[in-house]
This record gives sequence, structure tokens and C-alpha cells, in this order.
Amino acid sequence: MQSKTKLYLTLLFPVQIILIKIISFFPEYIERFYSNGLFIYISKALRYVFGWLPFSFGDVLYCFLIIMLIRFLFKKVFIKHIVWKEVLLDIGATLSIVYACFHILWGINYYRLPLHEILQIEDEYTEGELIKVSEKLIQKANYLHTQLEQNDSLLIQIPYSKNEIFKKTVTAYDQLQKTLPSLHYHPKSIKTSLLSVPLTYMGFSGYLNPITNEAQVNGLILTYKTPTTSCHEEAHQLGFAKENEANFIAALATMTYNDKYFNYSGTTFALKFCLNDLYLRNEEKAICLIEKLRPGIRKNYQEVNTFWESYENPLEPIFKSTYDSYLKANNQPDGMETYSYVVALLVNYYKTRL
Repeated sequence: MQSKTKLYLTLLFPVQIILIKIISFFPEYIERFYSNGLFIYISKALRYVFGWLPFSFGDVLYCFLIIMLIRFLFKKVFIKHIVWKEVLLDIGATLSIVYACFHILWGINYYRLPLHEILQIEDEYTEGELIKVSEKLIQKANYLHTQLEQNDSLLIQIPYSKNEIFKKTVTAYDQLQKTLPSLHYHPKSIKTSLLSVPLTYMGFSGYLNPITNEAQVNGLILTYKTPTTSCHEEAHQLGFAKENEANFIAALATMTYNDKYFNYSGTTFALKFCLNDLYLRNEEKAICLIEKLRPGIRKNYQEVNTFWESYENPLEPIFKSTYDSYLKANNQPDGMETYSYVVALLVNYYKTRL
């Protein structure tokens, strides 16, 4: 790449940042013309191109880019005399290209209409409403546990492989589409990440590659968590970029699917958000509700905690802090602490449905 081209691309970087900031003030237009317009064609095209591959092309691409970055640094530092102007132009041009690709292919979805406006529900809720929905979710979770395991002290083991779960998520979205037509998931592009080990040590269950539109699921996570994680990443694929909204859609897809194991995974997933939020508001009441859960359900929760504790390391907080900053920079001011909005969606959607 010529120096003049690099200069133009570098100068274009701050222009792009300003342009995205301006666009973010018009969520109705983003919703209409991008999220429900251009993005639908982009995302489908990318899933057709990469979805059929039996491995994650995005993971391979990331590994290649990391190798090229190491090569670039080694070349600049150890082989050639450092020309800082050229180094800065290389970095600026690369950032400009990545920034443009990220937003054009997926990232503008961060600035679409909030999901509660799309669903035409409220985004506020009272403690009484939270308690009511939590109690209904507890009843449903206990019932599902009874259906799947007669011994109330045993946790639930989902008897499907991860690939079987991936296939079932497509049907789950087909069923959800009857309620929410915009959630049409075809073709599928969901895979076990080739980077599952580093993902686990970083504390992540999965991620969406915004450049290839491949949904990546951590292959090491418990099968009990795979249905909600898969549906969460697929929600990102469909243009719901915010973590809290993807969590809600994952709960919705798994809870409405005609499969009791998916229902159990989704119900306990939604319930945990509600109980966490209630614990912050009314610790005594939250503990009382938790005690109503069958012991086996509590063991499923503990199993997940034990899994993540076994991979704790000094670098994990750094990765999570970095991701938290990324979320805050992309129209999610609460970062990773987004429980209240997830719960607002759950409470207002389910308070008249459960």
C-alpha cells in the first residue's frame, strides 16, 4: 500500500468516528434502512459464504491477523530501522479499514431502536412485578425439572451433542418467528470455536465474528449452557448487537421452543437474571425465592460457577475490563453490568404471558 493511500485512510479514520456519532442520533432510520434493510442482505450473504464451512473461518482469520501483527512488529523493531511516520500510517490505515468493515458489516446495529420499543413494551418495572415474574419462573423451572428428573436433588444433564443443539436452535428460531417475524434465522452459521481454550480462560462463552457473521460457541462450556449461548450469538447474527437484548432473545427462543431441555436451559437462564436483580434490591426476598427452587436446579447453577472458577486466572479481569470498555464505547453505557435492562425486557414481556 502506497504512503499516500495510507495517509488518506488514516485521515479518514476520525471522519468515520464523527460520522458514526452523527448517525447514532437517528435510531429510527438505522432501524428502517440498515437493521431491517441493508444488514439483512449483508448478514445472509456472509452466512451463505461461510456458514457451510465445517470450521470457523473467522477464527482462522484472527489467528492469521495475530501472526501478521507479530511479524509486523518484529520486522519494524528488529529488522529495519524504525520510521515512526510509516509505522503510524500503517496503524492508522489498518484501524481505518477495520473500523469501516466493522460498522458496515454489523456494528451500526448498536445504534438501532431499543428492543423494548420494537416489541412495544415498557422498559421500567416495579419490585412487585419483578417478584411476580420471578415466582412464575421458579414454578416453571421446578415443573420442567420434575419432567426431566424425578429426583429433586439431581442436576439436569442435556443429552444432546453441541452440533445437535446447533441444529435445534434453527428450529427454535423458526418457532419464535411465529411470534416475532423479524427473527428469521436462515441460513445458519454457528460453529464451535477453534479458540475455545483461550476463550474459556478469558471468561467468554462465545462471540460473534462481525466480519464473517459466524456465531462462535465455546466448545468447553457445559452442555446445559449451550442452548442459551447458541441462541444468544445467533441473536447477534440477526442484528441485535447489544448484550442485554441478545440475552433476552436467547431466553425467548429457548423458552418457546418445543423441547423441554431447551425450555429448562432458557427458563433457568432468565430466572438467574431476575434473582440477581432482586438480590440487589431485596436480599431477604431473593433468598426466600431461591429456597423455593428444587435442589437440582441450584446444583445446575453451582455447576456453572464451579466450571468458571476452575479457569480463573490473573488475566481474566483484564480481558473482561477491556470488553467492558468496548461495550461502553458501543452504546452500552452499563458495560457488562446490563442486568436491569434484561430484566426489564423479561418482566414486561412475561408478566402477562407466564
